[in-house]
Amino acid sequence: MPVPLSGHKITMSAVLTSVSGFGESAEEIALSPARAVDGESSRVGASGSIIDELFRQHYRRITSLLARLTGDRAHAEEIAADVFHKLARRPMLLEGRADQTAWIYRVATNAGFDALRARSRRKKHEQAAVTEELRGQSRASALDGVLREERRARVQTVLQALKPREAELLLLRADGLSYRDLAEAIGVPATSVGTMLARAEAEFERRYRARYGEDV
Repeated sequence: MPVPLSGHKITMSAVLTSVSGFGESAEEIALSPARAVDGESSRVGASGSIIDELFRQHYRRITSLLARLTGDRAHAEEIAADVFHKLARRPMLLEGRADQTAWIYRVATNAGFDALRARSRRKKHEQAAVTEELRGQSRASALDGVLREERRARVQTVLQALKPREAELLLLRADGLSYRDLAEAIGVPATSVGTMLARAEAEFERRYRARYGEDV
């Protein structure tokens, strides 16, 4: 049975309110384009149907996860589409995989983290424009905007510090997934989800307090 989640409401509230509109392993894989050789055409065709099915079943949910992670729905749709597009050009990556669903979620989550890191590098170049925009707002609304952005940035920073699977669990649970759906998405038994989720929440809170000196 799933264990009680004593910190669940606090942690998930932070994710919900702050992150909205996260051999060959998914952590290491680079989905770069590659053409199949002639002898692989039949295998590519079979893999293509698998990719189509993965897309139909999981594109919307993956997009939702990425929207919570990045805070930008349109960008999330671009990232998700790009992941599936690149996979369609390298369908051999799915061959022999028993964890296809969990793998595609891991790849998409890592792509979301990559996008966050890229945006962080660009942010310093855009600061002047943001400051000018805030000057055009009322003082109260400008302060509210700054606080919301700071809160979102803090949660995103902590999520990036977690293990990918922990971040996936928190983001997908925030999107309302059941334990059974969570188990499918990350490739573990449903009976393990409660314990894993409780540990992920505890680790999120620990890192948040350690970094920012306050409760979530």
